[in-house]
Amino acid sequence: MTPIENTEDRYGAVAILLHWLMAFLVIGLLALGIYMVTLPDVGFNTKKITLILYHKELGLLVLVLLAVRLGWRLTNVLPQLVAHLPDWQKIAARFVHLSFYALMFVLPMTGWLMSSAAGIPVSFFGFFTLPDFLPRDDHLFQRLIDVHKWLAYVLVLVIFVHVGAALRHHFVFKDDTLRKMLP
Repeated sequence: MTPIENTEDRYGAVAILLHWLMAFLVIGLLALGIYMVTLPDVGFNTKKITLILYHKELGLLVLVLLAVRLGWRLTNVLPQLVAHLPDWQKIAARFVHLSFYALMFVLPMTGWLMSSAAGIPVSFFGFFTLPDFLPRDDHLFQRLIDVHKWLAYVLVLVIFVHVGAALRHHFVFKDDTLRKMLP
């Protein structure tokens, strides 16, 4: 049975749950974002509007879970990387993880700023509405769309690097890197 807290050898149940929950959410948000931008803007497209609202709410959920995950990460031991790893791979692994944290913060924030610039309120599952950080500005809204889109492309790249490295460790090196994050 997986312990609740992390150990020197593996991640605990809370870290594993947060990892996989956020992985599914982030990948789902990327897929939803790619799909919804292909829908036409003409007229009152209720399907596109509904998907955008879900995208925003789930993006905010990622931001909330990121805060929980960072809190958990800062109060728990970090399992050691496998011993045979060269220094450059240790640095690359830390860089990829820090990139995930940064992107999981910046993407929801740019989405929130984008909504502010569009003059469209952001609700968190109907519990409350977030304040606008920016006045309505159509030009800034368009620029933020581009920033948000390119950050999402960077996130896709980071996901491929992360998954590729995990699978390489599992199938080529046959070490415990991936197993540390499995229940």
